[in-house]
Amino acid sequence: MEEKMGHIHPLSRTMDEIVRIFTEMGFEVALGPEMESEYYNFDALNFPKEHPARDMQDTFWIKGVKQTVLRTHTSNAQVRYMEKNKPPFRIVVPGKVFRNEATDATHETQFHQIEGLVVGENITLPNLKWTLETFFKKLFGNNVKMRMRPSFFPFVEPGVEIDISCFLCSGKGCSVCKKSGWIEVMGAGMVHPNVLQAGGVDPRKYTGFAFGMGVDRLVMIKHGIEDIRLLYAGDLRLVNQF
Repeated sequence: MEEKMGHIHPLSRTMDEIVRIFTEMGFEVALGPEMESEYYNFDALNFPKEHPARDMQDTFWIKGVKQTVLRTHTSNAQVRYMEKNKPPFRIVVPGKVFRNEATDATHETQFHQIEGLVVGENITLPNLKWTLETFFKKLFGNNVKMRMRPSFFPFVEPGVEIDISCFLCSGKGCSVCKKSGWIEVMGAGMVHPNVLQAGGVDPRKYTGFAFGMGVDRLVMIKHGIEDIRLLYAGDLRLVNQF
């Protein structure tokens, strides 16, 4: 009987590649629990009590366990790490996250994120820009371009959306980038002073930046996968392509 070689799932392959790039840039890997307290998932990250992300339509609350959720982002590791480590540090946090939302071609109740956090003295927005530009060139090649657009996230100030030039059409415009030449890939920004304080870090002495990317989205864009549900269906015809 002919033996067949197994294949690494494209999600696992991409997660490993991203983590490898960041560790080569001097980052350490940190992990956080998938079942998390409301404090570390929301309060410590400067989410207001009335923020819609706390509502049942976005968050899985654990029945019978007070103020406990399935984490909605890997940012839950930020304050946990700061509580146990003194700056300066650079970490990435890969893992699975959960959202209580309807499943369709672009949304799943579970998906994967990689969070990044850098804290030290005199850390600035240009440091964030250089770090991400370097990362994307290593992931997609030297010709990729990046831009930052103002945005809002409770745990950073200022906050930015990160776009990269479409690597399929080189920014000329195609169906993947919706003719714009750009693809939105992550949110980022300077760590809010309230988050630093929650982690026991003095915001008068230290600053930092954070970023978070959806790995599933990067896999879909890079490999032309049109339905996120295919990544979790267990169909070997998908996995065997990689």
